[in-house]
Amino acid sequence: MSGASGRVLVVDDSKVIRQLIRVNLELEGFEVVTAADGAECLDLVHRLCPDVITLDVVMPRLDGVQTAARLRADPRTSHLPVAIVSACTPYEVEAGVAAGVDAFLAKPFEPSELVRMVRRLMHREDQPSVDDRRGAGRAGSPAG
Repeated sequence: MSGASGRVLVVDDSKVIRQLIRVNLELEGFEVVTAADGAECLDLVHRLCPDVITLDVVMPRLDGVQTAARLRADPRTSHLPVAIVSACTPYEVEAGVAAGVDAFLAKPFEPSELVRMVRRLMHREDQPSVDDRRGAGRAGSPAG
């Protein structure tokens, strides 16, 4: 790889969150490109060829779950690791798993957790983060 650890496409409608994620990943050597919503993500993804995509759930025009489903449905992007970085409610986790999301990170998050998740997705030999569909992955323990 050319100096960077890989390219991450960060999709969130909050400029502050995009910047927070960008800074934390760039400090770890990742190249980061941002988009403000799912529609912009889909416009950029084929030109950028990211290694990992992070998606917020609640966004205008096209939300994160719909974006993940479209990425999975397109043979050109179906292989890309996709993570939801959001409040990670039980609904979001369930909808994300159904859409083919690979990992979940609840806001607010520790920067080290973000970096660890992106690295894990970047080097997916160790896989399944959420493929064991019973335990909804990294979203936290189910209440109960």
